[in-house]
Amino acid sequence: MSGKYPNRIKQLPLYDGRFDAYKLKADGAEVLFASYPAGTTIPPHTHDTDNYGVITRGELILSMNGTTERFGPGDWYHVPAHAEHAATFDVETDEVEFWFQPAS
Repeated sequence: MSGKYPNRIKQLPLYDGRFDAYKLKADGAEVLFASYPAGTTIPPHTHDTDNYGVITRGELILSMNGTTERFGPGDWYHVPAHAEHAATFDVETDEVEFWFQPAS
């Protein structure tokens, strides 16, 4: 993984999914420290979690609900549970994602 994360973060378990990330489990949530090489595209999909993220390096191009928005370093975004969305990373990008489980 190419992310510029501290060594302590790099000691976390790896996320087993469609992108590279270190995973921190929390009560009712997972926190992912994700890195995307330039040119990464994640096709339209949904998930059961309520996701929030902050870009720490690079840029996220997020398509959701018929609109496309760009998020850069320091910008937060939100993808509600079950919302279809897609992502593109034209440049190397790092982010911290918070995946919250639905309230029971």
